[in-house]
Amino acid sequence: MFPLLLSKIIHTDKLLFLHLVTQKTRIYTFLNPVSYLIALENKSLFEQFDGIFADGSLLVSAIRLVYGKRVTRRSFDMTSLAPELLNYLMESRKTLYIVASGQEQVECSVRIFQEQYPELHIAGFRNGYFSSDAEMNKEASHIVELNPDFLIVGMGALMQEKFLLKVKKMGYQGIGFTCGGFVHQTAMNRMHYYPDWVDKMNLRFVYRMYKEKHTRTRYLQAAFLFPVRFIGERIFG
Repeated sequence: MFPLLLSKIIHTDKLLFLHLVTQKTRIYTFLNPVSYLIALENKSLFEQFDGIFADGSLLVSAIRLVYGKRVTRRSFDMTSLAPELLNYLMESRKTLYIVASGQEQVECSVRIFQEQYPELHIAGFRNGYFSSDAEMNKEASHIVELNPDFLIVGMGALMQEKFLLKVKKMGYQGIGFTCGGFVHQTAMNRMHYYPDWVDKMNLRFVYRMYKEKHTRTRYLQAAFLFPVRFIGERIFG
């Protein structure tokens, strides 16, 4: 028996891209060592997602070493799932709605997306900051009414999952993904946030610590806490 989160990751790893983009009323999220720790404290939330991806080579390696299971790294960035999805959206003429980052960053990212994918149909977008639950509920209701084919949400771990689940529970019929810092990173450095050499050497988290100072504390915390909690799950269940 595998722990709940790991079972979700292993099951999701088996899903082909075509399945992900054709099965309606589905929501997916991503876990790295940092967000894995958050998910451990919020299992009832994460178990309601239709799929969870192993985001990052460190989590992939941990799963292989501790459980003997091989899974593929799938992240919502331009080194993994994002270009597949954006190309699919453009070619299939599907609509996309974005809730992520700050308003300046999301506007910048939308311009970049449309430069790189000129036939991409963005049905709407807004920042990921809400002043109240009422404003959040109003936006979720708007998305349900608009019913875009795809929705990506980048609001930070836990908040983005809560919002995406809220939209689904309110009746959203499309396919939703959390996207973490993808929109913010795109605004910082156009489409390709990670240099090729960083991607090839699996140094993405190191590069992000270098580029984004606010990530350093949580990555260092995860470096110490994640192995203990992950191995502890294996031993104690």
